Amino acid sequence: MKKDKNRVYIFDTTLRDGEQSPGSSMNTEEKLILARQLEKLGVDIIEAGFPIASEGDFDAVRQIAKVIKKSQVAGLARANKVDIDRAWQAIKNAARPRIHTFISSSDIHLKYQLKKSREQVLKEAIAAVKLARSYTDNVEFSPMDATRSDKDYLVQMVSAVIDAGAVTVNIPDTVGYTIPEEFGNLIAYLFANVKNMGDTIISVHCHNDLGLAVANSLSAIRNGARQVECTINGIGERAGNTAMEEIVMALTTRKDMYGLYTKIKTDQIYKSSRLLTQITGVPVQPNKAIVGANAFAHESGIHQDGLIKEKITYEIMTPQSVGISDTHIVLGKHSGRAAIAQHLKKMGYVLSDEQINRVAVKVKDLADVKKDIYDEDLEAILYEETYRGEDKYSLVYLNVVSGNVAIPTATMEMKVGKEVVRDAGFGNGPVDATFAAIRNITKTSYPLLKYVVNAITGGSDAQGETMVQLQHNGHSVVGRGAHPDVIVASAKAYINALNRLEFLKDNAKRLKVELSQEMR
Repeated sequence: MKKDKNRVYIFDTTLRDGEQSPGSSMNTEEKLILARQLEKLGVDIIEAGFPIASEGDFDAVRQIAKVIKKSQVAGLARANKVDIDRAWQAIKNAARPRIHTFISSSDIHLKYQLKKSREQVLKEAIAAVKLARSYTDNVEFSPMDATRSDKDYLVQMVSAVIDAGAVTVNIPDTVGYTIPEEFGNLIAYLFANVKNMGDTIISVHCHNDLGLAVANSLSAIRNGARQVECTINGIGERAGNTAMEEIVMALTTRKDMYGLYTKIKTDQIYKSSRLLTQITGVPVQPNKAIVGANAFAHESGIHQDGLIKEKITYEIMTPQSVGISDTHIVLGKHSGRAAIAQHLKKMGYVLSDEQINRVAVKVKDLADVKKDIYDEDLEAILYEETYRGEDKYSLVYLNVVSGNVAIPTATMEMKVGKEVVRDAGFGNGPVDATFAAIRNITKTSYPLLKYVVNAITGGSDAQGETMVQLQHNGHSVVGRGAHPDVIVASAKAYINALNRLEFLKDNAKRLKVELSQEMR
């Protein structure tokens, strides 16, 4: 690989080290799906797995090597013939294969794990690189636990494996022990003392045990490293690895500091993060940098006001740059009038100052008892507190027959406008039959998006609270109902949603026009 001093190569090990994270194992098909996304993301090297680990891992690496054309595909191997041969068999059909071989270099590992001398380990490292080089000229070597190794011995090993044919030498902080200044100094020491460095790429592989993986990687980059080994969402052994999205966006956002670039297509970052979450079922913490649910979410009134005036006031990168559609203004008790007004304007409602004041009070009251405020909640406030007229629909009576030998049947009487209408409905259960009867009476067929039942109080006589969400032309509303009989509560919730939907459908355009005129 010809060295580009201004480029940082991204070596993604989500499929190897990332999969070692508890609960993150993937089958072959899942690995293939993720590998294709990593290629689309623009990852330079995909470490597809550890072929000697199992037949399944070997097969996954082999299949990934066959389908990936743009990214290099690496197989990991310990510094012995069996591992290296197996790795080559798995990756040999890749368009751009790489063998990544490793052995420990710290005295701690040599004494307690390998039980070998420095001289023995050095010979094995050299032999491993030479064997790997007989298969491909794209060989990477890692001295495991490098950050706890004797620096002069590390220089000796790095020099020896470069002479043996390694074109990339990775310096791992295997146990997440180092700190940024120390790690940067180690990288600088290697550049100063490894006399045959030439065009060798120095890579770093940092673990996050002290929460310093990204910081350590950036410090290494400042001191000459030009490859970073990382994972999507930072998953990996123990506390995880350097998070790919964080290292890439740090370099992208702070070009003034680093003057470096990667080939990552940053607008694919969020999609890659979501795909990994869907495959593994391991969620991303809400406050996770770049891809967390709160990364571009703002609830503070001061922040919201600044963002409305100019986004650069509180956002150092755009959500679109990482593939997120837009900034998320979270409405809650900390939100100011400006944020509420701006959000309603995006929904199509331009309110007067007096109307905004009334709505803001209701939003804050609701936020004291409800964690999340959704668009449907805002529309409900508008509907209930600001614009509400007479309901079109109301329940007169409901009678339901159901059981294991009866066809669930609901007989209803409803008031539609000024007319009382009676009809019946059949369904798979009492609630389904009730909703069918309502649809028959109202002659509506809006899609039911959600139906939720909660008990307001404890005991078998608890009052039931139900929520129904209906949709019309991509617009959804939420209706709620409460009653000791959960079937009646369900009917009330459905009718409540219908009233809100009918009101919005009939009056939304008029309200928006009137409110816009009122603001002139």
